[in-house]
Amino acid sequence: MPISEKSSSGNNNNKRLVVKKLFARQQHEGYGAVVRRSIGRFELRYFDPFLVLDEFSVSAPAGFPDHPHRGFETVTYMLEGEILHEDCEGHKGVIREGGLQWMTAGKGIVHSEMPSSNANGITHNKGLQLWINLSSKHKL
Repeated sequence: MPISEKSSSGNNNNKRLVVKKLFARQQHEGYGAVVRRSIGRFELRYFDPFLVLDEFSVSAPAGFPDHPHRGFETVTYMLEGEILHEDCEGHKGVIREGGLQWMTAGKGIVHSEMPSSNANGITHNKGLQLWINLSSKHKL
């Protein structure tokens, strides 16, 4: 997806041409969770190192129970509410609204992301998650 760029002399006003607009598609993931996926869809699958970009919405009891990852990193940013993250290495923590978590799953990890029970009455949790491909030397 090429981007055409024209720069004006002496200033930083770059003009870019939008080649294609695609709307994020809604789909179900995990246990009752809904994501809107942009990067990672068939039409947008060649953005290496970016593999997936999801906007997710989840309310208890829905969430993302134990599932494996390998060979990439996930960056999770919470827009609303909070998510409890746990992994097979014993790490556990709450990602709160405005909080960010960066997880590297080089050789592999099993983890879960579920609505926090300490959400102070918050019933809706919304965030963004980006998957970033690792170089082959960091995968195994």
